[in-house]
Amino acid sequence: MYWRALILILTLFSSLSTTAHKRTNICTPINPMNITECKKLLTLGAELGWNIHNNTHIDILFTVPISTEDTPKWVAWGVNPRRKRPRMIGTRAIIAISQANGTLKVSRYNITSDTKLGCRLQPLQPSKEFEDVVVQNMTGDVIPNRYMSIFATLILRPDLAAYDIARLNHVWQVGYEADEVALEPKMHPTALQNVDSTETTNLFNRKGISIGHRRHHLRMVHGILNVVGWGTLLPFGVIIARYCRRYPFHCTQWFFSHVSCQIVGYILGTIGWAIGIWLGHASKEYHFHTHNILAMFIFAFTTLQMIALRLRPTPTDDYRKYWDMYHHFLGYALLAVIILNIFHGIAILKPDKTWLWAYIGILAVLASITLCLEIYTWCKFMKSKMKIPNTSGDVQPSSQPPTS
Repeated sequence: MYWRALILILTLFSSLSTTAHKRTNICTPINPMNITECKKLLTLGAELGWNIHNNTHIDILFTVPISTEDTPKWVAWGVNPRRKRPRMIGTRAIIAISQANGTLKVSRYNITSDTKLGCRLQPLQPSKEFEDVVVQNMTGDVIPNRYMSIFATLILRPDLAAYDIARLNHVWQVGYEADEVALEPKMHPTALQNVDSTETTNLFNRKGISIGHRRHHLRMVHGILNVVGWGTLLPFGVIIARYCRRYPFHCTQWFFSHVSCQIVGYILGTIGWAIGIWLGHASKEYHFHTHNILAMFIFAFTTLQMIALRLRPTPTDDYRKYWDMYHHFLGYALLAVIILNIFHGIAILKPDKTWLWAYIGILAVLASITLCLEIYTWCKFMKSKMKIPNTSGDVQPSSQPPTS
């Protein structure tokens, strides 16, 4: 029974991951420029459309969805001549800044190391060009509550061999503050979605790969393992121990079932925790201190709980009742921290909303089971208390509900 439930939960979250991956490949371009090719990018809901005239002459249409609650002040897209992998520094960017009248002002920007240090980002003069790419026909379009887009024609310098449309390094971004008069975009957010907005794309077959793409899948695995292991199986093991040990149900296999849930949940959670540690060391661009501290707390004290399988005192030891109090209190505290950290992790990843609602659904099921069993426990206890009188005519309970 327990293994079937585990397989069901793993299948659910795997299907959510597969669905999200498929959605990144589905693209219906907003097409005012007769764009023939389109690719949905991994982050920020962005789409990139293009036409290929030849190996050095392409049209691009970059689009970002907007809404009343989420309307950027500026959007940006650019190419990077690096041969290894794309990054912000060195990008030849096209940035559209929203104006007071609702239109977009589009300009060219050269992103340098000074920009990363906090220096002001100023547009190139109209008379100047990038040294390795010519940008023509720049226009911006915005439809409220639908999208902001940039269209441009790029002529890549073939003599410098800096660009190859079979592996074009490109970067995209959005920001929420800008000086619309000086056409100066301010710092963008530093969430995962923003930091991972780079890709190397083959414009001939629409396939793309990036460091963020690889890390994205590892983050999904990290999230699934922790949700299933620590966020589902550990609470289910606690329910078994509380309601199947003595009261209201006496199950002879309760300890085996409880330990099985805890061991499998611990193994899955620890694997997910280890992946998270690796991701933290491999991703120097961002740090999530609260998430990391809570994860360390969870791993350390969950490990301590698992050690209790071998080191717990015997039932005849004088201090056994104090150990039971400690074991139960620490277990319930861990459940609270685990649930808190899972929601914090979902807020960091910002995956499809289905993930959030799926875990809320799992918690609702576990809470409903606990509530029903708790009500049944107390009803059974009160009923037995009313049925068994003592010799003096008073009523004595036949058993006590669990306090663990």
